[in-house]
Amino acid sequence: MLFQFRSSAFTPGSGGSVSALLWAALLLAGAGTASAAGCPPLLNHAFPELITGKPVSVCQYQGRVLMVVNTASACGFTPQYEQLEALHRKFSGKGLTIVGFPSNEFGQQEQGSNREIAEFCKLNFGVSFPMFERTEVKGRNANPLYVQLAQRTGVVPGWNFHKYLIDRNGARVVSFDTRIRPDDPKVMREIERMLAEPVK
Repeated sequence: MLFQFRSSAFTPGSGGSVSALLWAALLLAGAGTASAAGCPPLLNHAFPELITGKPVSVCQYQGRVLMVVNTASACGFTPQYEQLEALHRKFSGKGLTIVGFPSNEFGQQEQGSNREIAEFCKLNFGVSFPMFERTEVKGRNANPLYVQLAQRTGVVPGWNFHKYLIDRNGARVVSFDTRIRPDDPKVMREIERMLAEPVK
């Protein structure tokens, strides 16, 4: 049975908190979209897709370099969507996947519904990389992927558009501060380095 995670669970001001029980249900529901066999623990999660609300397993990205970004529509760094989309178009065919997690935790800068967020991203920046429903990325209600990313790097997002880069094997994680643009030379070098590494 497909577990439907409704956008109405995330209302402005609610903080978008999701119980451990719901995250577990999402993980089980997404298991059918990508086999958990051989999936790195870091990627063994499922989250509701931004437009449809249907659970998507992050395991489907194993073997690819993954950039995880917490986003917002009304932030001074929102123009980074344009650079993220450019990276997506340049490197997607070479093995890079960018995934966005809208969050309202920093300055209350993502208060729209999931549908409004999706429309904003498409109309203003032509975003075509995968986006998930609004979530929390720090603190006690952080989604489980962000909990693990913080544990791996020792760095919790301090603002919108923090970037984590995960290697093809779901093992090594590099963290980039909000102020570092997605097309910064140091980010580009790390992407190219990870893309050149073999899948183990």
